[in-house]
Amino acid sequence: MCGRYAVTTDPAKLAAEIEAVNEVPDLPSDGSEPVAATKTAPGVNYNVAPTTMVMTVVKRHDHENPDDDPQLRVRAMRWGLVPSWSKEPGKGPLLFNARAETAAQKSSFRSSVRSYRCLVPMDGWYEWKNGPLDSKGKPTKIPFFMSPHDGTRLFMAGLWSVWHPKDDADAPALLSCSILTTDAVGKLQDVHDRMPLIMPFDHWGRWLDPDHLAPSALFRAPPEAIADAVDIREVSPLVNRIANNGPELLAGV
Repeated sequence: MCGRYAVTTDPAKLAAEIEAVNEVPDLPSDGSEPVAATKTAPGVNYNVAPTTMVMTVVKRHDHENPDDDPQLRVRAMRWGLVPSWSKEPGKGPLLFNARAETAAQKSSFRSSVRSYRCLVPMDGWYEWKNGPLDSKGKPTKIPFFMSPHDGTRLFMAGLWSVWHPKDDADAPALLSCSILTTDAVGKLQDVHDRMPLIMPFDHWGRWLDPDHLAPSALFRAPPEAIADAVDIREVSPLVNRIANNGPELLAGV
């Protein structure tokens, strides 16, 4: 699964990095460092959790010029997909992950698999293993952080959706997303049996194409070479509390 991750860039910097249109409203900044995330806006966040607003990358046509070539766009979305047919956000299960193997067969994700695929950028993701028993006889949770050993950014395959309030035609639409997961490969199996589906740059075009289905091969577990390029290290237990947020969470132990 993927239930927590870290990202250390803001939407404007990400858009410039990948030559995308930034559609996330600007937050106040003096330009000296990346913009920190807030409860309602994405940005630098060392402890991203479901239901928060996160950065995503999509490729879409311009609404006013639908015949033009689609462009990469950075958008803010709620992490936890709300299907377009939902009566109300937050009333159903928290769909922050979707199994890549079965998403196309699930009513919550079927239309997104066809037409609404995205990327979720991150520096790396957290996972936990059971540690020694505590004073109450319960296993402690030891956090690990998985990130590229060369310091590059990861882009995870995701699905997204557009939800419109049924009783207020003028209300803004809610964009929301899920991160696809797959069987862990290589050494990543030592941490958890599932992992987020990493989408290499050379697959972006086919994955994000808004006019065609994505090849089924892109939903499969990545080759072990992907895992070989990812470091696994134990990090501070501060990450165990969602309220904690800062670079100290990535400190090794």
